[in-house]
Amino acid sequence: MPLASTKTHRQSAVEETIARYPDVPRFVIIKTDVQRRGVFYTDEALGLLDERLHQTTGTHIFGARDGRIAARPESLLLRDGSSIITTPTPLEENPYVVDLLDGQPWLFDAGEPVEEVDYWPAPAFYAKTSRSGVPMKNIVSARPQRLNIFPYRYCTFWNNGKGCSFCDIVEQLKKGGKELQIPARLDPVEVGEVVQEALREPGRFSSVFLTSGSIVGGKQPFDDEVDYYIDILKEVGKNFRTAKYPSQLIGTAFTKEQLQRLHGETGLTSYTSDIEVLDEELFNQYCPGKAEWIGYQEWKRRLVDAVEVFGPGRVNTGLVAGIELAGPRGIASEDEALQRTLAEAEDLARQGVSTVFIVWSPRPHTPLGQYKNASLDYYIRLTRGLHALRIKYRLPIDHDSYRNCGNHPDSDLSRLLPLWEE
Repeated sequence: MPLASTKTHRQSAVEETIARYPDVPRFVIIKTDVQRRGVFYTDEALGLLDERLHQTTGTHIFGARDGRIAARPESLLLRDGSSIITTPTPLEENPYVVDLLDGQPWLFDAGEPVEEVDYWPAPAFYAKTSRSGVPMKNIVSARPQRLNIFPYRYCTFWNNGKGCSFCDIVEQLKKGGKELQIPARLDPVEVGEVVQEALREPGRFSSVFLTSGSIVGGKQPFDDEVDYYIDILKEVGKNFRTAKYPSQLIGTAFTKEQLQRLHGETGLTSYTSDIEVLDEELFNQYCPGKAEWIGYQEWKRRLVDAVEVFGPGRVNTGLVAGIELAGPRGIASEDEALQRTLAEAEDLARQGVSTVFIVWSPRPHTPLGQYKNASLDYYIRLTRGLHALRIKYRLPIDHDSYRNCGNHPDSDLSRLLPLWEE
C-alpha cells in the first residue's frame, strides 16, 4: 500500500516556514527542505519509473544517504522547472516521501501532499554505448540542462586518510566499480566522443561541467590534475565552433600559473574551488588533506587569484553548509555560525569571489555521518545572506545558477537579481 494517497488540507510544517519568509520563493524553500531531509520512494512511486524514459541513479562520485545503489530516480523536477538534487534516505530518518497522487508523483510530508514533482527525463545518448563498450551514461551523465563529467572517482587526499570528513568518494568508487561498471578514470578522447553524441539533441544542454577528486602528483603539486583536465577539456572543445564554450570546472585550489594554463589552453569559462567551510579551525579539522597541501588562507588567496584569470562573476567557492555546526567542535549556535560564515563570504565577495552552498547530506561510512544537518531556518537565512552579498558586490552567478547546476538554494535566487544600474 502507498504511504500517502489522498489530498488533505492540514498545513504542513514546510508551509508554515514558507509563510515566515515571504521574500523567498516557495519552491526554493521546499527544495531546500527536501535536500535537508532527503526522500523515500514508495513502491508505487518506483513503479512509475521507466529506465527508458527517466534517469536513474548511479553515476555520482558520491553515494546516497541510505548507502545503497539501486534503480531509483536520479532526482526530481519542480513545477517551476528547477531541479532538486536529493538523495534516497531511510524512512526512519524522517525524509519526504515520494508517492503517487492521482497517478502523479508528489512530495508528501507526514502524510500531507506538499508539491507535485516529476522525474528527470533521460537524454537519448543514455541508451547508447561508447566505443569501448561502456554505457555512455557512465562516462558523461546529465542534469536537465547540463552535461556532467566525473573523470576521476578517487581523491588522493585519502592516500594517508586525510580526505574530507563528510566525503564518501572512496566508498562510492568501490560500489560503482563493482555494481555499475563505472570506470575509475576516463579516457579523454572517449569523453569528447560521448559529448559529441549528447549534443545531437539540439537545445537540450546549456553547459558542460567537470569535477573529480584531487590529484596531488606532478612536478608541482596538482600539476597532474591540471594536465588531466586540460586533456579532457581540449577533447570536449572539439565539439564547439568557438574557442570558449559554457563550462565550469570544480577543482582543487590551483596556483595562478596552473589557472592560467587551464584558461589559456582550453575553452573553460568558469572556475570553482570548494573550500567547504568558511572557518579556518573547522577547515583544518574537517578537510585535513586540503589543509595539509594548501591551507585555509592560501586557498582563499588562490580563489582571489582566479578572479584575475577568469574575471569577476566567473569564480566561486562552495560550502557543505551544516558541517560548521556538526560534531563536538562545531560552532555552538546557528546565529553565530551564520554571522561567521557570511563575514568570511563577504571578504571573498568584495574581491570578486562568490560563495554558494549545498545542503549537507550526512552519508553513512563518513566521520560526520552520525550527525544531523542544520535547521531549515538556518539554510533559508544563509540563502538570503549569500544572495544579498551577490547583489551588494554585483556578482552574477550565471555559470552556477538554477539552470546550470540546480544544487544551490542561494543561486536559485539569481532569477530575482535586480538589473543594477551601470
